[in-house]
Amino acid sequence: MRDPNRPPVHPGAILREDVLPALSLTVSEAANTLGVSRQMLHRVLSERAAMSPEMAVRVGKMCGNGPRLWLDMQRTHDLWVAERDLVEQVSRIPTLHAA
Repeated sequence: MRDPNRPPVHPGAILREDVLPALSLTVSEAANTLGVSRQMLHRVLSERAAMSPEMAVRVGKMCGNGPRLWLDMQRTHDLWVAERDLVEQVSRIPTLHAA
């Protein structure tokens, strides 16, 4: 079971730490394979940019596991961050019920 206080892994970290080394690809080689700029890929790998649907389609094709896995990782990460960033604001929002 995952520690709920620890953020889910950003998909860029998986690419950086596991996928590219396993495929023996440099960032430049991977960017070329994906058809994106090295800078764009580096932003995802350094976790400064989200895995966009377009990037997920490309990465999913390169890895052979499809885009949903990559988008689900990003969504899980983003939701975890948003829930913590907005905890005070959300606590002031009432839960409404239909009559």
